Amino acid sequence: MDTGTHIVMGIALGGLATLDPAVGPDTATAHAIMIGTILGSQAPDLDTVLKFRNNAQYIRNHRGITHSLPAILIWSLLITGTINIFSSHINLLHLWLWTLLAVVLHVFVDIFNAYGTQALRPFSKKWVALGVINTFDPFIFTAHIIGIIIWALGAHPGYTFLWMYAIIIGYYLIRFWHQKMIFRKVHENFDAVEEIIISPTMRFHKWHLAIMTEDRFYVAHVIEGKIILLDEFDRVPIPKSEVITAAKKDDNISAFLSFSPVYRWEISEYTDHYEVRFIDLRYRSKGYYPFVAIVQLDSRLEIVSSYTGWIFSEAKLRRKLDILPD
Repeated sequence: MDTGTHIVMGIALGGLATLDPAVGPDTATAHAIMIGTILGSQAPDLDTVLKFRNNAQYIRNHRGITHSLPAILIWSLLITGTINIFSSHINLLHLWLWTLLAVVLHVFVDIFNAYGTQALRPFSKKWVALGVINTFDPFIFTAHIIGIIIWALGAHPGYTFLWMYAIIIGYYLIRFWHQKMIFRKVHENFDAVEEIIISPTMRFHKWHLAIMTEDRFYVAHVIEGKIILLDEFDRVPIPKSEVITAAKKDDNISAFLSFSPVYRWEISEYTDHYEVRFIDLRYRSKGYYPFVAIVQLDSRLEIVSSYTGWIFSEAKLRRKLDILPD
């Protein structure tokens, strides 16, 4: 989920904790837990600082080790220990339990996005992405804001957020039902379907699809239950060539390939250089596929420029590469 939603989830958990008999509504432990749940709801996303290094490191590691099973425990212990240094007369066990729940909830809700997490590490590096909830879901965020307002108006925070989470659970079940119906329609309309990658949008009745069949890629929207085909491409295996072998040595390309489950590729040969491009088909905006990896190699197959990340025009991509013209 986005940062704003994680923050309000942390506040909601802090309010929910007032139902804990060991906490109470207005105690030192309750105040410490509120700090713990807010920090715990944010901690796994500290890997965002990798963006300052480069996009390849960010793509390869975001929602990776920081969202793993060991990290969940480490985050909760670090936050609890830090709060304990500055607090007194608090129930340390319950502070840790509620902080742990906040970290667990952060990782858990991220699984429902199309981006997903590597939450099963160290047992598996597989990306777990259920594709049910958009990274920012207006309903979930608004529900939390309403709950916080009701609390501010004097309602009991524990019962307020208990009801709110009951409603949100129902919302998740509805989203799963919608997704199941879409999967069924895809299999009814396409032959030899091997994989369906579904990405929800901020609009309740709109979904994005990337479909892999035996010999084709299809990109489509689902709006109001109707599949609208946008693009289709031949599914051509990546060739085993010297150009591709050289391109895969680039950090940006290898990071992209480690993350993207469905993409097409292009090789362009010019007078004095080659250009290899990989295009993620999960994302489409105004007829453009903005998540790409591209590398330019000279005639000796030495890497001279590369880029991976989100880019929304060819002109901006050329400025990012800033080495060779096409």
